[in-house]
Amino acid sequence: MKYKSTRGKANNYSFEQAVLAGLSPDGGLFIPESIPQPPSDFLTKWASLSFQELALEVLSLYIDSTEIPRQDLKDLVDRSYATFRHQDITPLHKIKDGLYILELFHGPTFAFKDVALQFVGNLFEYFLKRKNKGIENKADRHKITVVGATSGDTGSAAIYGLRNKQDLQVFILFPTGRVSPIQEAQMTTVLDKNIHNISVGGTFDDCQDLLKGLFANKDFTNKYNLGAVNSINWARILVQTVYYFHAYFSLLRSLNILPGSEQASKLQITFSVPTGNFGDILAGYYAHRMGLPTSKLLVATNSNDILYRFFCTGICEKRVGENGGVYETLSPAMDIVVSSNFERLLFYLARDVVVDNSSSSSASGVQQQESDKDAQAGDIVNTWMMDLKLKGRFETGPKVLAEAKRIFDAANTVVTIGEYSFPQDPSQASYVMDPHTAVGVTAAQVVVPKTNSQNI
Repeated sequence: MKYKSTRGKANNYSFEQAVLAGLSPDGGLFIPESIPQPPSDFLTKWASLSFQELALEVLSLYIDSTEIPRQDLKDLVDRSYATFRHQDITPLHKIKDGLYILELFHGPTFAFKDVALQFVGNLFEYFLKRKNKGIENKADRHKITVVGATSGDTGSAAIYGLRNKQDLQVFILFPTGRVSPIQEAQMTTVLDKNIHNISVGGTFDDCQDLLKGLFANKDFTNKYNLGAVNSINWARILVQTVYYFHAYFSLLRSLNILPGSEQASKLQITFSVPTGNFGDILAGYYAHRMGLPTSKLLVATNSNDILYRFFCTGICEKRVGENGGVYETLSPAMDIVVSSNFERLLFYLARDVVVDNSSSSSASGVQQQESDKDAQAGDIVNTWMMDLKLKGRFETGPKVLAEAKRIFDAANTVVTIGEYSFPQDPSQASYVMDPHTAVGVTAAQVVVPKTNSQNI
């Protein structure tokens, strides 16, 4: 498996190169050369696997054994999830008929990003140990400077995944006064010598712009060997695909449905995902493209609703106003305007809709045709992203919007917590949820109440 850029100017990267680089040199994000497919019988073959066993199967499709031998990958997975408090790692909790919550908070920092960043931390360490094998002189050892931007949960999860790792320095940027007190304390009270926190006046988008500026400076990037832990890093997205498969198999068990049965084939699942930087729900998109039975992926947003407005109109447009148009809400991890991972979806939309519908057959080889189409899609994405940066908006057109809405839906919601903590319906379990979870649950209740879909 090789990796390429969403901007079409970089390709043929190994998994290790893509992970350690973080951002592509052409300014794009790394994606797999193609989306692999599980074995044809995976819906039955994988049904009884533990989270760790499932992770090994999914990750193996994207990581060649010549890069990370299977036993080494298994050891990385097992070590990463030994830090979780629940044996199922990401257990499924029933609220009421048709509504479930996938609990992603059982890691060391109680953030869903622990699921990916515990693994990514061990992955960085694995690559560094391999590069530095036999090198005793500190000056000659390969080192990585990890930089990250956070609205709270990425920073604390990254710090706990990378603290005290040899040959790694970690710098986390967070917006002053715009992360929760608990998450700020989680970050700033870690005193390991390789951990550095930087408070930035502004919003998460300002932190993210600084981060992208660092990666765009090739001399600086090469001098300090920059690595990324934000979800611009492909490894983050890859690991998160696992819990969508795990949720599906957990749901089958909860409903006493036999895997691979006719009843299972008729099961409809909507994943409602509180969405800020688009990484979490993008992982669901990859799982869907790999064959996971999914009815809809529901993009749940708070007042910072640029994604909601895109899925309604096909226009991606920033709001003008104080703090770059970012509203401060009770769900601060979602207080984002420019969702970095949205670019990965845009590449597939450009490639599958715009390019494929406009390309004519050519006498050149199939491989060259595919490369040309990737380059065309990359140019389209680059134009869209530059328009968003310079003009504050871009428009994709009705065909792209129609394809996006084929799998995605969106809802802009007001957080409601009380009705779940103190339910009036006796059939509904009492459940105390944080504001981010409440955004996702409310969206599921608003958008799909009259369907037969099981909502997670």
